[in-house]
Amino acid sequence: MPRILLLLAIALVLYILFLRARSLPPHKRKAQYLKLGLGLAVIVVVVLTLSGRMHWVGAALTGALVLARQLLPVLIRLFPMLSSLRGSKGGGSRAQGQQSTVETAVLRMHLNHDSGQLSGEVLQGPCKDWQLDEMDRSQLEQLLGYCQQQDQDSVHLLDGYLQQRFPGDNSFGSGQGDIAGASGGMSRSEALALLGLGEGASDEEVVTAHRKLMQKLHPDRGGTDYLAAKINQAKDFLLG
Repeated sequence: MPRILLLLAIALVLYILFLRARSLPPHKRKAQYLKLGLGLAVIVVVVLTLSGRMHWVGAALTGALVLARQLLPVLIRLFPMLSSLRGSKGGGSRAQGQQSTVETAVLRMHLNHDSGQLSGEVLQGPCKDWQLDEMDRSQLEQLLGYCQQQDQDSVHLLDGYLQQRFPGDNSFGSGQGDIAGASGGMSRSEALALLGLGEGASDEEVVTAHRKLMQKLHPDRGGTDYLAAKINQAKDFLLG
């Protein structure tokens, strides 16, 4: 009887963890499912070992695999860090991997310099941690409603993404009229991120980056007045 109760308790905990993982944004689910699977494997190995059905060597190997899985993300993160340290010697070289980044209270948006495509993630609210590309139309409309209640800059930013993702859809466009929100304060790090430049960028690099980005931000390429205003603000700030 105690064993049955223990198994039921374990099953309940695993089911709760599964539901929690399923509620996460899609790009985070895989990692959680993997952790859940590893946890289940460890439980099975422990039970088999304690019952004498598995040799201790098998349990040790399982533990080593779990440890390796936990260390792998750390090792993966180290490689880009080392690469960025080497690349930082280049002064004002592009620090964002050929992309510009602008952040508001609700959103962080990225503009790919090569394709002109927008992507982003939600920073707060019911859809926190979701990537915009993962969300369907109804979710994006709900997010737009949330932005309209919370922050006008976020409305401008999300509207530009919606215009690009759903071209020709006249139901969007609510954030393109008034771009006064683009005139707010800006730090040097924000200005550099907007132009996709690293610390130490020269005036010439600022002007070149601004010119290329303004070409990408043409309305025919999915650009928006709001982003163009932010890019202009970043250039003016950096050039003093």
